[in-house]
Amino acid sequence: SVKLLMLWTLTNNVDKDHWNCRQEHLQEAREREAEEDEQREQQHKDDEEAARLEERKKKKNKYAPLTHRKLKAGDYCELHYFTNRGLEDAKLATLIAELEAMIMLPSADRLHSWVPAAAVKDPKAAPIVKDENLSWEDFNEAVPRMVSLMRLHDWPDNRVDMHIQFWYTLQGHRWHHSPDQLKQRALLLYQ
Repeated sequence: SVKLLMLWTLTNNVDKDHWNCRQEHLQEAREREAEEDEQREQQHKDDEEAARLEERKKKKNKYAPLTHRKLKAGDYCELHYFTNRGLEDAKLATLIAELEAMIMLPSADRLHSWVPAAAVKDPKAAPIVKDENLSWEDFNEAVPRMVSLMRLHDWPDNRVDMHIQFWYTLQGHRWHHSPDQLKQRALLLYQ
């Protein structure tokens, strides 16, 4: 009986060692798998972030550099720059091959001077329309574009939401749908 007890104890100890070893291997495999999952997830997040940044670069290029500077600084930018007309002006302005290009302009004293091409505005180009002089059509074109560029430049959500709420309220106001043009213009002046 003592031999049986010793044999059972030895066998049991060997079985326990095998079981512990198997548990350690399983734990290591789980940890490796969790680490690989975490690495895959991180790689996926990095890929998504890179794609998002690439998309942001593409979207930014359609607006005038002035709009980027103002919105990046958190300043308000005229809605004109976000209308179809404003985007067309920005597209034409970016056709200058070199940002540092200089052009020669005659001055009043008949001398010529060199000025940066970016500083010279095409005299045939449409003037910038003040926000209060926009049509409702221009206003409705500009607002979603401006909101998307605000988000692109990481404006705080509460500031973006404040603008959205304000513009939404203007568009839902009873005067917006009034046959009286004066009331409609008053809302645009207010904004």
